Amino acid sequence: LIGGFAIGIMQRGMAPGEAVEAYSLLTVGDGLVSMIPALLLSTATGIIVTRSATEGDMGADLLTQLGRFKQPLRIAGGAALALMLIPGLPALPFLLTGGLFLFFAARITEPAEVDEEAEVAAAAAELEPRPDSPEAIAEKMRVDPLELEVAFDLVDLVDTARGGDLLDRVKALRRKVAMETGLVIPLVRTRDNLDLAASTYVIWLNGVPAAHGTSPAGTVLAIGDDLDGLPGRSTREPVFGLAAKWVPVELQRQAEMAGATVVDRSSVITTHLAEVVRQNAADLLGREDVRLLVEMVRRTHPIVVEELTPALLTLGEVQRVLHALLAEGVSIRDLVRIFEALSVRAKTSTDLDGLVEAARAALGSAISQPYVTPDERLHVLTLDPGFEQRLLEAVRQSDQGQVLAIDAGAIDALVHGCSGLLEDAERSGLSPVLVCSPQVRAALARLMRQVLPRLPVISYTEVSRTAQIESLGVVSGAVAIR
Repeated sequence: LIGGFAIGIMQRGMAPGEAVEAYSLLTVGDGLVSMIPALLLSTATGIIVTRSATEGDMGADLLTQLGRFKQPLRIAGGAALALMLIPGLPALPFLLTGGLFLFFAARITEPAEVDEEAEVAAAAAELEPRPDSPEAIAEKMRVDPLELEVAFDLVDLVDTARGGDLLDRVKALRRKVAMETGLVIPLVRTRDNLDLAASTYVIWLNGVPAAHGTSPAGTVLAIGDDLDGLPGRSTREPVFGLAAKWVPVELQRQAEMAGATVVDRSSVITTHLAEVVRQNAADLLGREDVRLLVEMVRRTHPIVVEELTPALLTLGEVQRVLHALLAEGVSIRDLVRIFEALSVRAKTSTDLDGLVEAARAALGSAISQPYVTPDERLHVLTLDPGFEQRLLEAVRQSDQGQVLAIDAGAIDALVHGCSGLLEDAERSGLSPVLVCSPQVRAALARLMRQVLPRLPVISYTEVSRTAQIESLGVVSGAVAIR
């Protein structure tokens, strides 16, 4: 446009007004000539591409889509009538075109609006079984592996609209437990129960109440010994049984200054749930879960799985081994090494205790690693050599596996000796393990799980190679030696 003004005035000697009029029309005309074909081509290409999902011909689809709603035709008619008002453009063609579009828009009957959400809800309602149908009754009979029931005044912890983050913490808990134990716990079904007392929650495991606790609204849990100066309700921390007190949220800062550890309500419930899951991890391992774990290993190590199952062990026998490992607090994350050890052992014997001990031997020091302190120390309790030999001679095979066939006096001395040393260690903030020979470990661990489940039992071959061993005492047949 500027170049045209310069040419008209300087080269052709035109007056400024004449040059502006002439070259403005030329510039606009050239732009229209260049752009209108490109616009038409783009529109035609878009129509052809978007009709690829239909089965009719393009002409029928075009007429159907353009003639379905009034608003596009009204816009086209109004635009044509507006173009008629531009000086220099022919009025009659735009008038006829605009009037034709408006005429068709007036004659079109638009389809009734459809509420898609209502249709989806209606379809879902039709698919749902009747309340008295066998399907509905069977659904109500279904027992979830893991459930969390909360009282009516704890619903705010679950409702994300009110800032509740309990569900997000439960999801994070599932990931954390999977990394620690190798077990992918099932989805935690969370629901409210109007029959529960205020501020109460219950954790259900396979349809049976496994634990319960309280979490009063408007409070935080202060854990410590010197909490007498703080108002609130005294209680016990649900996992470790430490002295604690529910104090108002407004006094959280004062509780921290008093040396207490302050935990919010969601963290209390999540920590309690995590402890229940860890203690009952073996009961949460179902046959379908084992199948998924086996398939996971098959994708990366197919030969290991093909050699093990079903050639040597059935899926049920693999489940029993993994169940026994979880029951003793052993992580099953390293399934490849576990399956390789089971393949070797199963060629000679499918005895459960033998398979478990073979898997533990393959894992080695990884079993004791969780009990190693941050400063690389492993606190252990040991057996007097003479007493350990006596236990070894008393090992007998039974239907439940290896057991200790010793007199009640020896068992009482063993339990009291281990219990005394364990209590002394726990008062010092330590978590020891009982170390014994591999030959007696299975029978001794079976006994300790019944009378002293807090004390893990490992063999000498499972002791960490890098940790510094610190003995906390020796258990004999008569008295514990410190």
